Amino acid sequence: MPPEVNGVRQTVVCHECEFVVRLPKLQNKQKALCPRCGFKLTQFHKQAEQRIIALSLSALVFLVLSIPFEFLGFSANGQTQTIDITASIMILVEQDYLSLAVIQLLAIVILPMIILIGLLYLLVPLQYGHQPKHGKTMLKVIYWVLPWSMAEIFLVGVLVSLIKISSMAEIEVGMSFYAYIAFTLCMTATVLHMDKHQLSQALKTELGHAKKLSPSESIQQTWALLITSIILYVPANLLPIMNTRFLGKDDPSTILGGVILLWQMGSYPIAAVIFIASVLVPVGKLIILIWLNYTVQVGLEMKQNERQFWYRVTEFIGRWSMVDVFVVAVLVSLIQLGNTMSIFPGPAALAFCGVVILTMLAAMTFDTNLIWKGKSERYE
Repeated sequence: MPPEVNGVRQTVVCHECEFVVRLPKLQNKQKALCPRCGFKLTQFHKQAEQRIIALSLSALVFLVLSIPFEFLGFSANGQTQTIDITASIMILVEQDYLSLAVIQLLAIVILPMIILIGLLYLLVPLQYGHQPKHGKTMLKVIYWVLPWSMAEIFLVGVLVSLIKISSMAEIEVGMSFYAYIAFTLCMTATVLHMDKHQLSQALKTELGHAKKLSPSESIQQTWALLITSIILYVPANLLPIMNTRFLGKDDPSTILGGVILLWQMGSYPIAAVIFIASVLVPVGKLIILIWLNYTVQVGLEMKQNERQFWYRVTEFIGRWSMVDVFVVAVLVSLIQLGNTMSIFPGPAALAFCGVVILTMLAAMTFDTNLIWKGKSERYE
């Protein structure tokens, strides 16, 4: 399907329900929605490419500036510990939590950098009338890694960590902390200006849809991921997610135990944030995905819009469960004062991280088109 411009109507296929839609010419800030499922097909912004370039470049500069300088400082009983982002990752490696260190490095530095550099690679040549080589592949890579870029979630995790320990020690924030806030704001603004359809049109290509699994394969893979998530969720809640050593005495803490402790300390907003992100969101997402996968397996042909809405809810909230993982990572990196006070990650940290990743994958393998198809249509 060749791209069309200059106001000529374009035909697109809805990503979520495969409804064929004819797009009119859009005015500034207008968006086109699928008339069947309400999915946002595209939104037009004037000078969107120039804005994305400016925001991406700004975000990249702030990200680079957030790495070499002091990020956070922690002082207690005359002892001081300061970290930068690189040091925080190295501390996790030294604590034999290489997997957690890799996840943090990818989510807060590497993947955002890939997205920003990729956007600059695609859009800067377009400003000079040149098409970038392998533009279609690069655009696919950008949208493939986008859900796993979690800078804003990490920043919330840092803020939660600071509030948790502010009552027991003096906290200092360094230049890198402010740079990372600026990076997160620019990164968020960049993502808000990105539009897959508009970018593909600018690159004179058509991304189309990724190769889909057959209905039975999609359902089976989603079940497998959900069942594994449920299995991991048990140790994630029963085992300690972190261990606090204070004056030589160890005090292990589970996710729910940490919420209760925060509540008893009077930190009601933080306790609520952790409870929602670490308990309600994972459980809610599992329940919704189990219900959705069951309805498509039995071929339910009712309440399509309601089911589509709840799927979008799971897509939006699923990543935010990583807040508690980042809280543990920050506290472990920051509080290393020997027997005076130290925090170590517990076995539940990786188990809970696995739950978040697997439920995200389950949402990705779930084929929303099956919501709109009866059993007879699937195998035509």
